[in-house]
Amino acid sequence: MLSNSTNRRDFLKLLGVGAAALAIPGCARRSASKSEAESSPRPLNFVFILIDDLGCMDLGCYGGAFYETPNLDRLAAEGMRFTNAYAACPVCSPTRASILTGKYPARLHITDYIPGEQRSERLLSVPILNDLPLPEETIAEALKPAGYRNGFIGKWHLGSKGYYPENQGFDVNLGGCHWGHPWHGYFSPYGMENLPDGPKGEYLTDRLAAEAIRFIEENKQGPFFLYLCHYTVHEPISAKPEVIEKYRKKAAALPPNPNPRFQKEGDKQNREYQDDPRYAAMVELMDTNVGRVLEKLKELKIADHTAIIFMSDNGGLSTAGSRPTSNRPLRAGKGWLYEGGIREPMIIKWPGVTKPGSTCSEPVISTDFYPTMLEMAGLPPKPAQHMDGVSLVPLLQGTAPALGRPAVYWHYPHYHGSGHRPAGAVRAGDYKLIEFYEDMRVELYNTKEDIREDHDLSSKMPETKDKLRKMLHEWRDRVGAEMPKPNPNFRDK
Repeated sequence: MLSNSTNRRDFLKLLGVGAAALAIPGCARRSASKSEAESSPRPLNFVFILIDDLGCMDLGCYGGAFYETPNLDRLAAEGMRFTNAYAACPVCSPTRASILTGKYPARLHITDYIPGEQRSERLLSVPILNDLPLPEETIAEALKPAGYRNGFIGKWHLGSKGYYPENQGFDVNLGGCHWGHPWHGYFSPYGMENLPDGPKGEYLTDRLAAEAIRFIEENKQGPFFLYLCHYTVHEPISAKPEVIEKYRKKAAALPPNPNPRFQKEGDKQNREYQDDPRYAAMVELMDTNVGRVLEKLKELKIADHTAIIFMSDNGGLSTAGSRPTSNRPLRAGKGWLYEGGIREPMIIKWPGVTKPGSTCSEPVISTDFYPTMLEMAGLPPKPAQHMDGVSLVPLLQGTAPALGRPAVYWHYPHYHGSGHRPAGAVRAGDYKLIEFYEDMRVELYNTKEDIREDHDLSSKMPETKDKLRKMLHEWRDRVGAEMPKPNPNFRDK
């Protein structure tokens, strides 16, 4: 049944390519005269770089002082840096699904990392889909009829074989499989089914950048969409010894920690400040390899018509696992709906459009990339597909200071190893409300004035609390969010 519907979909896509070639100027130019082609603007290429578990405070351009990220700091100076950018979920697979589809994870029923922890405590675990459904038209599939060649390199984590990037609109897939992290570590041999091992001791982040550069070289005539999803900086935390040693010396020279300890839920175990040499080395090597890719675009003289998008899939790992980084002053980290778990570093450089060194404080979310990229490419929107995303083009062009969107939402009905308990959230303007599903209690914060989320305003601002709670409940109904049910076998300790 599935293969029949898939074949039918592929057949319809082939028909669609033919129709699009007649309707889309970018395709029509391929048969135009030489003089017409020379006078027409070149289609925009896209390089989308997604990092795994990178915290909002992990880059120098976001205030990080311990890690060295000169290439990304330069990218921010050349493009637009977003200061209220959010992942659609505090864990990876749902955010990745939201980027590709333009839909909230709750609508997709992929609300936890695949396959999830399946933990049940006071509430039963909410089931999730373990594969991104093939009928979803990904952004790669939407770009294809316009002549784009699509390359996927790195971490996929959106399903099993049959649901890999090559089944979702990508012409090239290197490294994309069901893995959520490098099972055999960051040094070759990797043992990855669709990325051949390199020389023994080769570093995975270096290798993925090299594959990205190869893809760019082979497709420099464009248009192309390169989706480079690094496995770094996810655990296991490991890097090249010489870079680790550099940060060991740097850490030894740090002054005594001036920060007071946080004692609020979601932050009790948060690392005090950034000082882990191994993680710092991973961040620097990530930045170095981003720089290699950007330099190749300049070398090939295609940087002026290549848009760069940079983001992370969830907050930094500061309250779970080895806790190698700190998101402070943001509260908590990966797995939580506090700011440390969902606020991300995000940079977009659209040559000739974004003002160099500009910043944007408008709340944006990972569902927005799909309609944004279509509009940047001069293609019509697909509102039936990216129904939860809003194009950021007015922000990038500087023609509008805001999007006019009432709110952005989250639904994470799962337990997480960081201590998070099932919850949902809504941000409207400067206010964010979190509702915890075990007892339906709420917390309300002004994220502009209280970035640390120290001061719960729910009792002081009952009207705002009630308004946002009503918005959250209505949104859950609209997207068909599945709520966790009470566990009949649970007993309080």
